[in-house]
Amino acid sequence: MSSAVKLPSQESHDESNEWLDSFEKPDPTAANLSLPTETFLKAAMSLKDQVVEATWKRGGEGWRKGIDPTVHTGLLGTAFACLRSYESTGRQQDLLLCAEIVDSCAMTTREFTRHVTFLCGSGGVYALGAVVANHIGDYQRRDMYLDLFLEVAQERALPVGPEEGGFGMSYDLLYGRAGFLWAALFINKHLGEQTLPNDLIMPVVNAVLAGGRAGASDNTTCPLMYRWHGTRYWGAAHGLAGILQVLLHFPLSEEDSEDVKGTLRYMRSNRFPHSGNYPSFEGNPRDKLVQWSHGATGVAITLCKASQVFSRDREFRDAAIEAGEVVWKNGLVKKVGLSDGVAGNAYAFLSLYRLTGEPVYEERAKAFASFLYRNAGKLVTVGHAGTTEHAYSLFQGLAGTACLLFDLLSPENSRFPGEVL
Repeated sequence: MSSAVKLPSQESHDESNEWLDSFEKPDPTAANLSLPTETFLKAAMSLKDQVVEATWKRGGEGWRKGIDPTVHTGLLGTAFACLRSYESTGRQQDLLLCAEIVDSCAMTTREFTRHVTFLCGSGGVYALGAVVANHIGDYQRRDMYLDLFLEVAQERALPVGPEEGGFGMSYDLLYGRAGFLWAALFINKHLGEQTLPNDLIMPVVNAVLAGGRAGASDNTTCPLMYRWHGTRYWGAAHGLAGILQVLLHFPLSEEDSEDVKGTLRYMRSNRFPHSGNYPSFEGNPRDKLVQWSHGATGVAITLCKASQVFSRDREFRDAAIEAGEVVWKNGLVKKVGLSDGVAGNAYAFLSLYRLTGEPVYEERAKAFASFLYRNAGKLVTVGHAGTTEHAYSLFQGLAGTACLLFDLLSPENSRFPGEVL
């Protein structure tokens, strides 16, 4: 790796990261900040095995009855890590283990959550179940999971009803309509574009667009806006970045495309002027968070997709690169996970690498991953105030780090967990 790539100062926007003094930090003057590829593979496999041991094998059947079955913080994240291992290595054992875990999650999902999204609901269980069954060649089980997915979609009447706070679903990625569409995209990506037909999907897309226009009706400069529990969030988890990223995967009319572009332009023009970071919600004056859930990381990933879709508009490519620079200059953050930690921030660089082909972004992702390789075990407890409740989960813990390490084996094919290219 080039000696020109240096990790920035480990300082957050508003508080010192003195806690990092207890960790083995990368030497910013070293010629090689990252580890060799074979080390990432061994680390990914080892970490995946630790996650399986802690979340699946150790508890026993009685414990599993009370599990959180979701992708975000629950056992389904372990299944996802096993699937990513299979995709990277071809290990049939991991695919079969993934199927076993998904089946266990499916037994409890309706008792645990009413949501139908990929990350926090039954949509993720059934989507992953269908894809894994298809890999195995169990087409009867695949069709069963597809039927369950369609059943929950029809139950929720997704194309109708006002936003959360009224009588309908919210629009966000974690709990709302965008999260359902993410699950649908995952199915169609892996099983074929018309597995879930347009007459099911596009009315939901149109409902999300209509909801955004209604939410922006009192703002003449932003075409689309959404609320989650009354707050107009901008980030990927609950706000604009996540919703727009999903919309960009669907065929949009000229009017719809202009509204998406206009919203991205509004966000860029209203980012913090000194740092270039993005507010966590509309009107928030605190320039604090740089992560996937809130801030420049999630926006960078969305802007990369926008640059691919609107390839003639150079501004979105430039904006994605600018947002990536914010992530890099912000340095290492306090947590390990995809949602709000170092692993999630590394995916901003992988998205930029796929977009630009520039080696510097691969090198930056590997530099962050190398820090995780050396420190993730301690970082996951410190970052969560000493608790280990979600220490092995996909979005807040070590399963997400395992996925990142697998993705570094083939960075040109990398994708944020759940994302479809």
